[in-house]
Amino acid sequence: MAEHKRVPSRRRRLLRAAACAVAALAVLGAGAAGYAYLRLDGNIRSVDIDGRLGTARPPTATDGSFNLLVLGSDSRAGGNGDLAGGDTGGTARSDTAMVVHVDQGHTRADVVSVPRDTLVPRPECVDAAGRTVPAAKRAMFNSAYEAGGAACAVKTVEQLSGLRMDHYVEVDFAGFARLVDAMGGATVTTTVAIRDKDSGLDLPPGEHHLDGQQALAFVRTRHGVGDGSDLGRIELQKQMVRSLLRQAGGTGLLTNPVKLWSVGDTLTRSITTDSALASVNALVGLGRQLKDIGPDQLSMVTLPVVTAPSDPDRVVQQQPQADQLWAALKADRPLPRTVVEAQPQNPAQAAPGPSAPAPAKSPARRP
Repeated sequence: MAEHKRVPSRRRRLLRAAACAVAALAVLGAGAAGYAYLRLDGNIRSVDIDGRLGTARPPTATDGSFNLLVLGSDSRAGGNGDLAGGDTGGTARSDTAMVVHVDQGHTRADVVSVPRDTLVPRPECVDAAGRTVPAAKRAMFNSAYEAGGAACAVKTVEQLSGLRMDHYVEVDFAGFARLVDAMGGATVTTTVAIRDKDSGLDLPPGEHHLDGQQALAFVRTRHGVGDGSDLGRIELQKQMVRSLLRQAGGTGLLTNPVKLWSVGDTLTRSITTDSALASVNALVGLGRQLKDIGPDQLSMVTLPVVTAPSDPDRVVQQQPQADQLWAALKADRPLPRTVVEAQPQNPAQAAPGPSAPAPAKSPARRP
C-alpha cells in the first residue's frame, strides 16, 4: 500500500514560521547586543593609574568602603573649545574635583569638593611624555592635572587626604553637555539671581529646567555668584549633581531601551576612567554598588579653606577642620558636624572661612 505524505496543517505551518521568526530575532538580538557591547566598550578612554603610581600609595580600605576621584577637565580640545570659551594656553586643568567616599554598606556617599585655587603640596609626577615634573611645596591644586595628567591629580589628592583613590573618572565639557541632553535636561532651583557675562548664563531666582549647554554654563559660572571665587561655583555644582541623580532615578531608563542606549552611548563617550573601570561590565558593576544611593543618601561639602596668607586670591586648608574631615572619611564615619554646619546655604554666601587667630605672644620675662 502506497504511503501517504503527511501534509502539515495550517496551524502547524504558522507555529513553525513563528518558531523560525523567534529564532531569527534571537540571533539578530544577540548580534545587536554584541555590537552594542563592543561599541560601548570601545567608547571608553582609560588611564593606567595603578601602573603609573606603583605601590607608594595609601592602602586600600578593607571594610568594603571605597573612594573615587571625579574630575571635570577644562581642556579646549575637540568639541570643548566652542562650549568652554576662554583660553588655557593649549593645556588642561582640573576645573572640578570631587572626592567621593562610598561607605562600607554602599548605602551612603560623602562628597568633598576641592577648590581649584587651593594651595597644596604637589608631589613629583611624570608627565605624558615621560618627563619628571618636580615636586612643589605650594602649587594650585588644579595645576597637578596640568603638570602630570590624571595620575598626578590622583597622587596629589592621595597625598592631601591620606585616602586611596580606588577609581578615577573624568568628564570633559562637551561630554557633560551631551550627557545632560541625553538625560532630558536638568532641573535646578536657584536662591539668587545668576548673571555671568563670561558664561552667558542669566537666571532669575527660582526653578529652571536647563539643557546641556545651559547646565554646563551653570556649573562653570563663578563671576555671577558670591564673591566671584571658585567657592560659589562649587555650590552650583552640588545642586547639579543632586539634580542629575534625581533625573536618573525618574527617567525610566531600565524600561526604555532607546533612552538607555542613548544615555549609555553618551556616557561612555564622555568619560575617561582608570583601567579597572574601562569596560561596560566594570561600569555596570559600579552602578550596582551605587544603586541605593540617591540625593537623600548623599552628603556634599566643600573642603574647609581659609584665605592664603601669601595670596588673597588663593586659599589653603582650614585646620583642624580639614584634617578632621579626611580622618572621618578614612574611618568611614559621618562627616564632622562642624564642617557640615559651616557650609553655605546658597552660592552667594560661599566664602573662605575665617583665618585662625595668630597665637598670643608670651609675656616678656622680667629680668
